[in-house]
Amino acid sequence: MLTEQGRQLVDHGARLLTDLEEIEAGLHRSTSTVAGRIRLAAFSTAMRGLVAPALPALLADHPELQVSVIEHEPWDTIELVATGQCEVGVVHSWGNASLAIPEHVQAVVVAHDVADVLVPAGHRLAGRTRVSPKDLVDEHWIATPEGTICREWLHRMYDGTTRLPRIAHQSIEFESHIALVAAGLGIALVPRLGRAALPHSVVAVAAHNPVPTREIAVLHRRSMRESPAIAAVVEAFRRRPQALSR
Repeated sequence: MLTEQGRQLVDHGARLLTDLEEIEAGLHRSTSTVAGRIRLAAFSTAMRGLVAPALPALLADHPELQVSVIEHEPWDTIELVATGQCEVGVVHSWGNASLAIPEHVQAVVVAHDVADVLVPAGHRLAGRTRVSPKDLVDEHWIATPEGTICREWLHRMYDGTTRLPRIAHQSIEFESHIALVAAGLGIALVPRLGRAALPHSVVAVAAHNPVPTREIAVLHRRSMRESPAIAAVVEAFRRRPQALSR
């Protein structure tokens, strides 16, 4: 347990570090220097569909900039950015299933990502142009585990049906969802971001009422808002809308 003096030291130390970060960002801005090291945390589909495609051009344009990446779920990424363990984070939130972001962390929306219902090619719904949750109440789902953001949103999508989705199989990775759908073991709700070309045995059907859309945001501490390096990273991700168009 910290003493009262210890707590004061922690509080004052945090403020000093924030002040130093603001000073450093301001100095870089005054010289328009895009340089330094950025530690970046992102969720798996953003790694594939946003970070990996954007980084080569960013680093080629700014040879004095170094970026290291690490994969984390959004709530872990928020903690890493908030506590200074990472400079930048990429997170997602679905509809009204919002994330709790501390006041000293700024979120910049860079894209919106839509999820489709994936069904086996021989499925009764494979020929439909779109489906609603009422069309899916008796289907067996392949879903992410309980407690994940995507699982929470799948449950909320069923609001108004008086039913809950029937979860047959669970997997963290959407690539595994696609493989299980291809094997005829169920259907899945899979975002377009970072999604590889689907096999011929899997069909993507648009969903509506509601349209499953997630917001992709870049996080950084407000004390770094003047940093040209932060601005360059945010802009690099804003220039990747084609990553969501598949």
